[in-house]
Amino acid sequence: MPSLEEITAFCDERTRLAEVADFPGALNGLQFANRGSVAKIGAAVDAGLVPFREAASRGIQFLIVHHGMFWTPFPPVTGLCFEKVRTLLEADCAVYGSHLPLDLHPEIGNNALLARQIGLEVTDSFLDFEGNSIAKIAPAGFSRSELTDRLKEHYRDTFTAVEFGSATIEKVAILTGSGSSAVDRLKSVGVDTLITGELKQNFFNYAQEEGLNLYCCGHYATETHGVRALAAEVADRFGIDWEFIPTDCPF
Repeated sequence: MPSLEEITAFCDERTRLAEVADFPGALNGLQFANRGSVAKIGAAVDAGLVPFREAASRGIQFLIVHHGMFWTPFPPVTGLCFEKVRTLLEADCAVYGSHLPLDLHPEIGNNALLARQIGLEVTDSFLDFEGNSIAKIAPAGFSRSELTDRLKEHYRDTFTAVEFGSATIEKVAILTGSGSSAVDRLKSVGVDTLITGELKQNFFNYAQEEGLNLYCCGHYATETHGVRALAAEVADRFGIDWEFIPTDCPF
């Protein structure tokens, strides 16, 4: 059985943990330790009580999550917080969080994998955050209807289209999760089409006024890719099994 230390070191290196700054509270890396060995890997988007309980029931001892445990100051270990901690301790399950490192990674990042999923290859990036570009750009060269068909194939239950941009799409910007920070930067990088997870209501008016195509496919749904990819690589590297834990979040 591989050690917790070995798997953590592999994840740190693969996600380029030391090179990617993140938002306060992300605390990327090992967030909750176990007793020191790992028999099975798990992946989930969120570090919630339900995914923790499901991980415990499946015998998972190292759970990779995108949205980690510490976005707000860690509360007193009572109530729900206590239940999370107890669940992890009783299951001997470690938690590893990776937020922006698993959004912008060129191979196993959410943005790059979403692009590949719909038949596009990333050629550029934009939207700098602390020295790293967190959004991607991919050439397209087909119609809006073709792009809609490709997205609906994978995101039918969470798909929303706002179409006021070009009818033939030359380039696509991709920012999984929340795309709010990218919308007003699109025209400056020569793009009028964005694929993202979610946007606030005011961007409908903005798209009308600026002539943009905005495609929302679900915050959760667009951020399942990176944790799956990293978990699969860890499992392959150390010769152990892995599972994805879905929560069917509609947002």
